[in-house]
Amino acid sequence: MSLDIVRAAALEGVAHGFFGRRGGVSTGAVAGLNCGFGSGDSPQSVETNRRLASDAIIPGATLASVHQIHSPTAVIVTGAAPCAERAQADALVTDRPNLLLGVVTADCAPVLLADAEAGVIGAAHAGWRGALAGVTDQAIAAMISLGAKVDRIVAAVGPCIGRASYEVDHGFAERLLAHDPDNDRFLADGPSGKPHFDLEAYVVARVAAAGVQRVEAFGLDTYQLADRFYSYRRSVHHIEPTYGRQLSLIGLSS
Repeated sequence: MSLDIVRAAALEGVAHGFFGRRGGVSTGAVAGLNCGFGSGDSPQSVETNRRLASDAIIPGATLASVHQIHSPTAVIVTGAAPCAERAQADALVTDRPNLLLGVVTADCAPVLLADAEAGVIGAAHAGWRGALAGVTDQAIAAMISLGAKVDRIVAAVGPCIGRASYEVDHGFAERLLAHDPDNDRFLADGPSGKPHFDLEAYVVARVAAAGVQRVEAFGLDTYQLADRFYSYRRSVHHIEPTYGRQLSLIGLSS
């Protein structure tokens, strides 16, 4: 089966892709292009899937990733570290060609960023904790430290859990509003009486507030689209033993 790759018009000319679960060699609960080492899948299968995805973006390129911890931390990378030695962070930035930056998600929002003129790119994993704490802000700041200009940076927020699927508790809503009362626009009443959170719109707004003038999003709900995407929340609701992770990549061709 061919790979399912979502590409952004905003990032045209920059090698990138948000991958779905189709294709790949994994089987069972994580069948498809599972790219998460923490899924309980065979490490060999995960490595094969990551290579398949990488070669679909820049054939032969090295893939750099981080050990994601739902933090706001962004790191500048110049190469790939062994899996056990990856930095604990949730965003990575580079100006090196033929080095793909990768983040894995399973409902959280993947964010890819580029200043093509400066030759600087970034990738961020933005769950609600990291997004609220400013992971995209730190990614943009790291890009600027490498020579990017914020008014030249373009960004795309990839497939993530949609507001209709993302019920949260009232404590979460209070925390969000305490951070900024205007965050009320990202909440809506759900059918159960609990609020629902629009993660995609929130991340888009945070990136725009940092000065990025073009931010693209797709409105693809990872929870609802079970045939296309892995979803942590769906796996919990369906009492599945584990869940896969989809990969999002961006790189500079030489």
